[in-house]
Amino acid sequence: MNKGKFLALILIVAAFAAGLGLGKGRQESSAPVAVSSGGSGANYGGGFSAADNAFTLSGNSKSVAGPPMTDVIVVVNDGESIQQAVQNAEPGTTIQVMPGTYKETVFIDKDGIRLIGIIRDSQRPVLDGEGTLNDAILFSGNNIVVENFKITRYKGNGIMSQAGNNWEIRNNFIVDTGVYGIFPQLGQNGVIEHNVVSGIEDAAIYVGMSDNVHVAYNDVYDSVAGIEIENSRHAIVEANRVSNNTGGILAFITPGLPIKTTFDVIIRNNFILANNHVNFGAPGSTVAGIPAGTGILVMAADDVVIEGNIIKDNKNAGILITDHGNASNVTADPESDPNSDRVKILNNTMINNGFEPVSLISAYMLTELKTGNPDIVSVGPTADSCIINPEQYITVGLGSFTDCDFTNTATIGNYLLAPVPPREIKPEDKGKIAYLGICAGCHTYTGRMIGPPVQIIQALYMDNPQGIADFIANPTKKRDDYPEMPPQDYLDEATRLAVAKYMLQVTK
Repeated sequence: MNKGKFLALILIVAAFAAGLGLGKGRQESSAPVAVSSGGSGANYGGGFSAADNAFTLSGNSKSVAGPPMTDVIVVVNDGESIQQAVQNAEPGTTIQVMPGTYKETVFIDKDGIRLIGIIRDSQRPVLDGEGTLNDAILFSGNNIVVENFKITRYKGNGIMSQAGNNWEIRNNFIVDTGVYGIFPQLGQNGVIEHNVVSGIEDAAIYVGMSDNVHVAYNDVYDSVAGIEIENSRHAIVEANRVSNNTGGILAFITPGLPIKTTFDVIIRNNFILANNHVNFGAPGSTVAGIPAGTGILVMAADDVVIEGNIIKDNKNAGILITDHGNASNVTADPESDPNSDRVKILNNTMINNGFEPVSLISAYMLTELKTGNPDIVSVGPTADSCIINPEQYITVGLGSFTDCDFTNTATIGNYLLAPVPPREIKPEDKGKIAYLGICAGCHTYTGRMIGPPVQIIQALYMDNPQGIADFIANPTKKRDDYPEMPPQDYLDEATRLAVAKYMLQVTK
């Protein structure tokens, strides 16, 4: 919240102290309370739908990449190179990696590769960046599977998808991989399940500018953000354990990115526990503004359904809903709607949240003459939002919320599709797709993110795309207030130059 808003809030509190009597939001009533059961009643009628969406789940397994494209299997043994096996493989190859330690970066730029770690006697293949390598596994192909690896000590990312469709990231153990643990970017139709991720300075699982994604059965902890759904649509986050992060589960819009919306997100049946870790995000980044102790954060996202979660021991608030105007480290983007609209809060179990809220929330509660520890806080304008059984929570800022006309999302199993067509990249679009799939994960046009704004890069290089291309391959640290950029030397020279030219011509 900026200084002006803070002063306005103090004046409101002072007005109460003087007995000027502002509104109290929802009023207490002595009449019998109508209780809606989350297990019965009307079903949610919104959400993603497609006439040809006949995809069904088999138990807890979800296969959006389809069956293996060929019967070719290549085995990589300890002491051999996974990357060399990928380079030699034809599209559709299954690469089995035996237990051992592999100190390399793996880049997959072909379709249908299934990178499968083989677990024997509880030992799995380990990708170890030794604190010097930047990324463990990067893929830009379609119909990719990555599973059963341990990934540790990388400076950039654990597993990153760059503009590919139909991917599965499953059963990996990821610890201390720098900025992101699992980071799909600019793709459609993906599954992230049964992973354990910790020690990440931005987000353990970060879904960026993607559609039709299912995030389930993961254990994420000891990171700044547990699970982020950012500038993405049609996502379900369910049955995860999210604990001891700064913020638990986030659905939000980062202004300045090419995709301007986040909507149609279901957050249900998760354990969101004691997310009180000190914030160690990069100074000035969006996540650096998350108050420690936030269970669920919704910021400028629309049509978010929060249902059936156990939200416990988050010291700031169990659920925090806000807009861009009241958020830290966020710049304006006239093309992004700044408000969180049509947020739907169903029955959730809230225990011992808000026991140490930030001072602004405490002051905000005084404006409604509320006492106690806040379970749910809504700051800023919101339209057409609703809640069922609000009496069971301590809330502030929910005066405009109505009663929801449904109680559950039971009829929505997932938003996944049978394998969608691979993303085709025309030669003339090579720079644009690389920019969207790689650069936009750390750079917005005008705002601060992991890296500096694109406008600053344009001012520095102007008519020198080759200078940007060279920097992409071999970056040096130039700014103390930003983390070191990882080299993208796995990109060929033509792609680096194409993305540099595109970066110099973008205007938003």
